[in-house]
Amino acid sequence: MDYSGILNNVAKHISLSKGEIEFFTSLLAARQVAKGELIVEEAQRCTYINYVNTGAFRAYAFDRHGSENTIMFAIEDWWITDIHGFVKGKPAMMNVEAIEESSIRQLHIDGLERLYDKVPKFERFFRILMQNSYIREQLRIKDNLTTQAEERYRLFINKYPQFINRVPLKQVASYLGVTPQFLSVIRNRLAKGS
Repeated sequence: MDYSGILNNVAKHISLSKGEIEFFTSLLAARQVAKGELIVEEAQRCTYINYVNTGAFRAYAFDRHGSENTIMFAIEDWWITDIHGFVKGKPAMMNVEAIEESSIRQLHIDGLERLYDKVPKFERFFRILMQNSYIREQLRIKDNLTTQAEERYRLFINKYPQFINRVPLKQVASYLGVTPQFLSVIRNRLAKGS
């Protein structure tokens, strides 16, 4: 099994010995995920944190009217889960769905605890991961509250250009908090202006 992607991801923040690498990879489960398949389901127990080896995912929740609201996307070399459910042992608050055929490496919560005990530097790795995630979400909330939809779209395509051809327009609109029709108007206006 090829662990190069996830090991390179970990190496961005911590160095591992050969034995630590072997222990870490022994805790990982590989999974192929079909397009449209859920790896986290709202109201179900969330016991895995997932590294995206190939493919793309989105996390979404339903509002009181039954509309889907996209919370985040994840592509290769990103991690995704319902962190509240995963850490707190609570039912998931959102769904995580493959938007492409994908492969992931999964780490069970019990495995994570064993990893922290045997290789404490992984606490540093996951702390950095969570800090970066918190910063990203805080900036997104600020942008959603302080910028107009057109500017939010510009920020999105500048920050995540790799998503534009991979994520359906409807899901980008949901992420930005606008209707797909309004996003089409914005895109057309920007295309004419460029």
